[in-house]
Amino acid sequence: MDVTFRTFKGRFNYRVCAIITNENKILAMHDERSPYYYLPGGRVALHETAESAVLREIKEELEIDAEIVRPLWFNESFFVEDVNGEKFHELCVYYLVDISKTDLLSKGKKFTLKERHHTHDFEWLEFERLKSEYFYPLFLKEKIFDLPDHLEFLTTVE
Repeated sequence: MDVTFRTFKGRFNYRVCAIITNENKILAMHDERSPYYYLPGGRVALHETAESAVLREIKEELEIDAEIVRPLWFNESFFVEDVNGEKFHELCVYYLVDISKTDLLSKGKKFTLKERHHTHDFEWLEFERLKSEYFYPLFLKEKIFDLPDHLEFLTTVE
């Protein structure tokens, strides 16, 4: 069971995301429901650690076994989802992830993978390009240029 619930005021989510970079590019994705780019990751299950969740999500979405380098951000975010207008209160842990022992780079600049009933389109986006792309989370458009050495706490209202 994922740690998420809906109330009459909106939805609460507990998520994890992977920051996967290579040569000043970040791996971003979108699917059939979302016109914007976002990061690989997903919801944490009840009684699952955040670290286990991000590795599980990477395995499900990218079909690789990656390694966590370190946590970067713990973000409490308040936003309205662009597609369905739902209000969110979300906690998300962002992890820097190492893919050097995988074959992910051999898939190319753009590639598509299926996860159960979803099709995910992945693309390596140049850091500078994030500023002009339809991309979430917004804070990453600036923070990607200077990754922290230790866990930072952020609160964002988008």
